[in-house]
Amino acid sequence: MIADISIEHNDPVNAKILAVSEDKIQGFVREPFLEIARRSGVAVETVLERVRAMLAGGTIRRVRQTLVATNLAEGALVAWKVPEENLNAAFDYLFQQDPFSGHVVVRSTDGQTAGSEYRLWTTVKVPAGFSLEGHCRLLGERIGAERFRLMPAKGIFTLGVGHVRRQSLEPGSRSEARAEMLATGVVRLDELQWRVLLALKREFAVEEIGLSPWTLRAAEAGVTIEKFFEVAEGLAAMKVIGRFSTFLEHVKPSLNGVRVTRFNALFHWAVPPGREVEAGSEIGRHHILTHCYWREAGPDFNNVNVMAVAHGTEKHRLLEHKEAIDRHLENHSIPVAYTNVFWGGRSEIKPSEISPVEYRLWLGKAAT
Repeated sequence: MIADISIEHNDPVNAKILAVSEDKIQGFVREPFLEIARRSGVAVETVLERVRAMLAGGTIRRVRQTLVATNLAEGALVAWKVPEENLNAAFDYLFQQDPFSGHVVVRSTDGQTAGSEYRLWTTVKVPAGFSLEGHCRLLGERIGAERFRLMPAKGIFTLGVGHVRRQSLEPGSRSEARAEMLATGVVRLDELQWRVLLALKREFAVEEIGLSPWTLRAAEAGVTIEKFFEVAEGLAAMKVIGRFSTFLEHVKPSLNGVRVTRFNALFHWAVPPGREVEAGSEIGRHHILTHCYWREAGPDFNNVNVMAVAHGTEKHRLLEHKEAIDRHLENHSIPVAYTNVFWGGRSEIKPSEISPVEYRLWLGKAAT
């Protein structure tokens, strides 16, 4: 029974599974749980048992096939300037009422610095054919925002979670090769591809965790399993499929009160124009980072143009990791005109909806 199985991320067996299942299963895999078992060295029956238990117990918040949403919908990181008295209500609205907002985070800085008045940060995706800025203007009216800053990704250097395997990293740990930048650009899909994609990306319920997990999804999409595999593998070749992942609940504690992380940091660097790719490729090499992007933040943020995210259980340790990255940039003669850290507080994370059909329905409801 699930009640008799350890659900904590630091259980030795669970840690082996999570070290693979968080972000090592890239692309589309026909038997993802078998692949997790193969790579982790844990029997597939145990993998299934433990993933079900961790999902039911709240250690894992979702299991799903991720998408490279930057290639499917226009998106951006958005910083919102909201009156302090409206902050919690604005947070609730974006998390609960806007399916196209993904990460919703209240952030703060150590002291008054550039952009510190922007407390609310979100990721937003709007399906192709609709206006990202228009959507944010509508949201801004709903939440009483004084101002917002759109920061679309111009390039991606790092994208992967892996909290468990990052917990023991030493500051400065990095790959031998520079991170390659993935350029962003929206891909157009046909009706069949959308049907398969929408079935593919839906979260798995506890009872769906098992072998041959795509069989029911193929039926949902109205195709045979062979056709489902063909379309899914074609989507992977188009680089719109991310990873099959078990997402840990890294902010909230598990049912037993255990947290995976306590702090998340958004690092900012302003490097000379023209050197964003070079700087991002060097920053993105560092293993502690879960995300690293080229984004233009503008004058309100001292023209920051490279951003990265790191998570940890100790604030001082995250600062040590950032200091190691700063030294690395200095050693590679990449000047930094300005740098800063925005710390995450209250946060909620959900997948952003990317379906044009769902967006039209939402617009109709928003107009009433």
